[in-house]
Amino acid sequence: MTERTLTDGTDGSRGDGALAGPIKQIEHFSDLDPNERERLFHRLPERIDVDATPELLSVALGATLYIPANRERLAELILRQARSGSTSMVIDLEDAIADHDVELAMSNLATVLDDLALRDERVPMLFVRVRRAEQIDELVGRLSAGVGVLSGFVLPKFTATDGGDHLDRIGAASTRIGRVLYAMPIIESTSVLHLESRAYALETIRQVLAQHRDKVLAVRIGGTDMCGALGIRRDPDLTIYDVHPVAEVIGSIVNVLGRADGTGFTITGPVWEYYNTHDRMFRPLLRHTPFEQIDAVRFRTHLVSRDLDGLLRELVLDRANGLQGKTVIHPSHVNVVHSMSAVPHEEYVDAVAVLGVDDAGGVEPSAYRNKMNERRPHRNWAVKTLIRAQIFGVLQPEVGVVDLLTSVVDR
Repeated sequence: MTERTLTDGTDGSRGDGALAGPIKQIEHFSDLDPNERERLFHRLPERIDVDATPELLSVALGATLYIPANRERLAELILRQARSGSTSMVIDLEDAIADHDVELAMSNLATVLDDLALRDERVPMLFVRVRRAEQIDELVGRLSAGVGVLSGFVLPKFTATDGGDHLDRIGAASTRIGRVLYAMPIIESTSVLHLESRAYALETIRQVLAQHRDKVLAVRIGGTDMCGALGIRRDPDLTIYDVHPVAEVIGSIVNVLGRADGTGFTITGPVWEYYNTHDRMFRPLLRHTPFEQIDAVRFRTHLVSRDLDGLLRELVLDRANGLQGKTVIHPSHVNVVHSMSAVPHEEYVDAVAVLGVDDAGGVEPSAYRNKMNERRPHRNWAVKTLIRAQIFGVLQPEVGVVDLLTSVVDR
């Protein structure tokens, strides 16, 4: 798949004839050398337009990188991370900003978005995490060209009580600018965390989101806030699924809001907080053998030294529990998340086999001769797998995730 060529023509156009401005497409692993892409991928990742269906776009989010809105040289930082593989970012006006810096951060954010709208580069999907509903109106009112690079808003501590107001404001802002702005509510309130109120809180949230389905791109999980409410901070040797009180909440969120019957939403994985070496109590979570097979033992040591082995394990558990993508707070996590999202050849072959038959049901052996594929029970899984394949690609039969990691993760 050839890269899109930009021209420096005086007419301000690109090689594809479009007017100058940000490239509104997502393409994972586009920074890899073309020969390396061909070596790694049986099916290359496709380019996804930012006006694609929410079903595609929500999965294409991948690793969503959070950045404070008051960062200096924010526009340059966003573009640099985009060149390194980031496809979605959240610019934070909430927890990352001190109360006395909110106005300055808002002003900086508006300037940055207007600036990015004039850049002839690939800009990631950009969302703004607001601390109050009025900031949705305020930001859209301040922007000029910047509305063209704003993808939507992240709504922290989302509940049914005030969530409808946030979503109504996003709908009004969409009407004002003439295109869809998406919402990504974060489920992290104590009403969902606490066992006695959880079922009611999730059901009322489900009802609110159902009324605004066209605006909701994905539902995010605030694992850190929920741990904090219980006085817990997980060690980097542990995953969020080892913190049972929060793991139970994740299960409930997926059960109520992530159903595969047409009523559910894409649910994203909670943040992994660690990105540097620390004194370990337990043995590393990565086996030696996959790295020895491709002569990458030193790379395994590198992953362990940066606490990425815990992230890798949590990503496996995220997918096993029905989550897609992940919130990240450090650039070193982005390509790890994306590598774990690529579809192994075996999964792809199984998914194609499940969907390539009629609805008569039945069971047939996998082409890999190591499992049975049941057509009806595995159908929803197969649909999700082929969406991932379209966005993140399918690995060659002889290529594993370790091969992809060694190609894309900074050493």
